[in-house]
Amino acid sequence: MGAAPSVPENSIHEFTVKDSKGKDVDLSIYKGKVLLVVNVASKCGFTNSNYPKLAELYGKYKDKGLEILAFPCNQFLNQEPESSEKVEEFACTKFNAEYPIFQKIRVNGPKAAPVYKFLKAKKGGFCGSRIKWNFTKFLVDKEGRVIGRYGPTTSPLSIEGDIQKALNVQ
Repeated sequence: MGAAPSVPENSIHEFTVKDSKGKDVDLSIYKGKVLLVVNVASKCGFTNSNYPKLAELYGKYKDKGLEILAFPCNQFLNQEPESSEKVEEFACTKFNAEYPIFQKIRVNGPKAAPVYKFLKAKKGGFCGSRIKWNFTKFLVDKEGRVIGRYGPTTSPLSIEGDIQKALNVQ
């Protein structure tokens, strides 16, 4: 078998990821939904300013078609040392996160998760194709195309207008 191309996909729906317990999740289950994909960390300085606002957005728009997909990452100063299951427990208990928390991944480098290679290839940022820090956010439309990228200091609530536009709601 030859090596697969690095990022041949056209839609996030073509990927399979692992949930916090290690079970496969085919992202095609999110077809027709707007996605906000975020790399999270529990020990980051942005944790207390992002998790509550992500929960607020999810509560406000989940019934209108928004899904938030959170991917724990420990690549930035070891700010996510816990297991994926502990991260999920932390986010759900402390911040009422009702959205899915997936398995801990790498977002940069040769071992970056394929879904993150895809996201970065479709929407470069200030650091080019690298993720700058925890809580970088990608907005994905209902067809699975990346339509926005927002840095760690961008509040989730400040992109509410972009989410509304993607959802086609006011």
